[in-house]
Amino acid sequence: MGAKTKKIKSAGRFGSGFGKPRERLVLIEQKQRKKQKCVYCKGKAKRIFIGIWKCEKCGKKFSGGAYFLESFK
Repeated sequence: MGAKTKKIKSAGRFGSGFGKPRERLVLIEQKQRKKQKCVYCKGKAKRIFIGIWKCEKCGKKFSGGAYFLESFK
């Protein structure tokens, strides 16, 4: 079972038969779990709930993308 999770990472919990959706899920989860840049102070923001982010440096809570912060340009 260990070899299975090496190849497909966190989507190994679904087993076989899901294909492309499983690959897309891995990409989204990798982005989601990385620390994102805070909009206010450029510190590190962490997702605490769907669309709710909190900066570890300044402590502000703000809304953003559901899974990862999108660039505000």
